Amino acid sequence: MAQARPRGQRAASLLGAAAAVAVVSGPLLAHVDLVAAMVGFGLFAGGGVLGIGALVTGILAALRGGGLSTGLAAGAVVTAIFLTVAAPGRKFPPINDLTTDTVNPPEFVAAPALARNAGRDMRYAGAALAAQQQAAYTTLAPLPLKAPPDDAFRQVEAVARRMPGWEITRNDPGVRTIEGVATTRLFHFKDDFVIEVRPHGDSSLVEMRSKSRDGKGDIGANAARIQGFFAAVQSSR
Repeated sequence: MAQARPRGQRAASLLGAAAAVAVVSGPLLAHVDLVAAMVGFGLFAGGGVLGIGALVTGILAALRGGGLSTGLAAGAVVTAIFLTVAAPGRKFPPINDLTTDTVNPPEFVAAPALARNAGRDMRYAGAALAAQQQAAYTTLAPLPLKAPPDDAFRQVEAVARRMPGWEITRNDPGVRTIEGVATTRLFHFKDDFVIEVRPHGDSSLVEMRSKSRDGKGDIGANAARIQGFFAAVQSSR
């Protein structure tokens, strides 16, 4: 029995140390582009699982009389960080292509020609995807602007060029369309977006689509990007 307690504590400490390294190194390595975003996220997620293991192992060791350990503490911290990041994602559906117009969504023209998109189907998936989006993102809608389409496009273009982490890959005033790549802050995931300014009577509607390159879900990132951009356009008036 005296040997079981130290083994439990040692296991918790090893798991806790590995969890802390993975949770820190995953985002860091991805942020400085030493590993791909999905690799960095995988390290982070793996660290979260190890953290839960350290927490459980540390609790069991403490209950057996081993007392509190650094492994238990590390596991608790890592688990809290992991759940804080991962838990909100449970409320979002496993989709990663969002648009303000599910009937006539903006289409990608420049994005399919990018090397990172080679072999990817950039077409909107249709009614099934639209139904999932409409059930989860009830407030996602186009942005109305009172300005005529050409004036509205100039406003939209100016704001798009100022958005942090955005790179414009296509700017076509003739059809009032902008395409680009958005890089997320922490893991440096790269997502494609397209913005169209459409006539709406004497005014305009801004339609936008944002599509992730990695994973099946996006934990709300694409909808947040669209809403954030629309808020920036509105505040630029």
